[in-house]
Amino acid sequence: MHFITALLGIYRAEIGLVILACMFVAFVRERYSPTVVSVLGACAFALLGLLDEKSLFSVFSNSAPLTVGAMFVLSGALIRTGTINRIADLVMVRAQKHPRLALVEVAVGTVLLSAFLNNTPVVVLLIPIMFRLAQATAYPVKKLLIPMNAVAVMGGCVTLIGTSTNLIVAGIAAEQGMQPFGIFDITPYGLAGTIAGVIGLACLSFLLPSDPPSIAGENGGNVQDYLTELVVTPDSEVVGREIGELSVLGRSGTLIGLKRAGEIRRHDLEQEELHVGDRLIVRADGTAIMTLRESGDFELGIAADSETSAREGTVIEAMVAPSHPSIGERLIDIPFLHALRVRLIGIHRARHLPGPDLADTRVRGADRLLVAGSDDAMRSLKDNPNLIGVDISRTRAFRPRKAWIAILAMAAVVILSALDVIGIGLAAFIAVGVILVTRCIDAEEAWAAIDGDVLILIFAMLAVGLALEQAGSVALMVGWITPLMQVAPQWSLVFIVYFAALILSELLSNNAVAALLTPLTIALAHQLGTDPRPLVIALMIGASACFATPIGYQTNALVYAAGDYRFADFVRIGVPLNLIVGTAVCAALVILG
Repeated sequence: MHFITALLGIYRAEIGLVILACMFVAFVRERYSPTVVSVLGACAFALLGLLDEKSLFSVFSNSAPLTVGAMFVLSGALIRTGTINRIADLVMVRAQKHPRLALVEVAVGTVLLSAFLNNTPVVVLLIPIMFRLAQATAYPVKKLLIPMNAVAVMGGCVTLIGTSTNLIVAGIAAEQGMQPFGIFDITPYGLAGTIAGVIGLACLSFLLPSDPPSIAGENGGNVQDYLTELVVTPDSEVVGREIGELSVLGRSGTLIGLKRAGEIRRHDLEQEELHVGDRLIVRADGTAIMTLRESGDFELGIAADSETSAREGTVIEAMVAPSHPSIGERLIDIPFLHALRVRLIGIHRARHLPGPDLADTRVRGADRLLVAGSDDAMRSLKDNPNLIGVDISRTRAFRPRKAWIAILAMAAVVILSALDVIGIGLAAFIAVGVILVTRCIDAEEAWAAIDGDVLILIFAMLAVGLALEQAGSVALMVGWITPLMQVAPQWSLVFIVYFAALILSELLSNNAVAALLTPLTIALAHQLGTDPRPLVIALMIGASACFATPIGYQTNALVYAAGDYRFADFVRIGVPLNLIVGTAVCAALVILG
């Protein structure tokens, strides 16, 4: 025991780096969600004595994640009052008269919305609009979705409240003793990247695919195939019959397997007699699934409670958010199946059918789920921030009379923080109080608007960053990097930091990268005797402006699925776009200081 204690005392910094390396491997492998990896990493530092209890809980006093939570609520209020949908309606009215001009207006509007709102609901709202604009302009939708998403990501880099990553970096920088960032302090550099990026998209549009989606997203016009299962019930007339005799399969779906006693068979099934409890694994479109749902011979899908029937209640379709805490887990283990007693009757995944069966399919971001259940359960699902693309307006009416309050509350946050009257965190919390008191959004809805997964990840990564500092790991890394940086020209430091953050964020969680690199960047700047502010801004934007992979940013995964893109489609347009935007941002930082 004394030996281990002595070892921890001598090699604290090195052990910290080993834990960090293990976390990076776990992030890349994606066996567990980034949130789980982050929490486990923080726990490892605490258990090994590299992070004391007082320091661990001190991260909860950081204003950054609390401000992020407040901004989630404010964005939710704008959605709840119908403000965002009203904007979408105006866009479509304009598109009917001047469709090509509407494309330009959408681009400008996307930048403005993303600069002040959470990007995810903005992109979710714009995806069906892009499909309708594609029809109006006879322009391939695949040439619209990636640019729309890229413009939304760029817009998030224009103001401090545009992304949670910006707020995390700003919060850590303030704790490190830097002058607090104002809401528009990064605007010149974000605008430089946005303008260059839009021009780059226009010039590089030939790199975008022009073929129609083979499995379209919402409003795409093509059929979506789902994986589902037909469970033979005790009173079913098909018990004892051979599978080849079932006309319902040829009419409504394609049989791809039989699951019996936990084993799956895929060949020579035509003469197999059906038993009670057998599960037929079927590929079918949405219409076929709704037809099969009415069949008295089968129960459809999977459920935590065997008494839950697919024939009861209503059916909704929802997309799994890239930040869903159940990503990587089996479908049967998704918490809402147990909590709400609903039945999962189908899953659609872009470009291929998931499997091997419904229960054991691993959840991925942008999966589309068909869920059946009671009206109360459907309302709960529609309020779930980890399920997106669900039409809340069908169950709860908008509150348009409260829209002006939500708009003024958001405007007040921007104006008061921009004029340095009060800090952005305090302004956001006061605004949340106002919209709650005036019932722009209910307390329950406000809580549902907060992405708790993101907040937990932020707190955990703040703890990891603090532990790396206390263990001496940051100082050790700075000692390794400083000699290399000293021979580099001063102006190149901005480029190095920007593209280091960019490359890591294309592979890992943006927020995790930001939380880890911010203290390292500040310490490196002090060691080199240079102003850390330009480097911190480069890190801030570089960690968000990721276009080269579907996993580089949350909204990338949404358009990846909706447009039925290939991974190579993102790489082809994203790599040059990364270079264009990055060069413009870094050049602005070097020139403007």
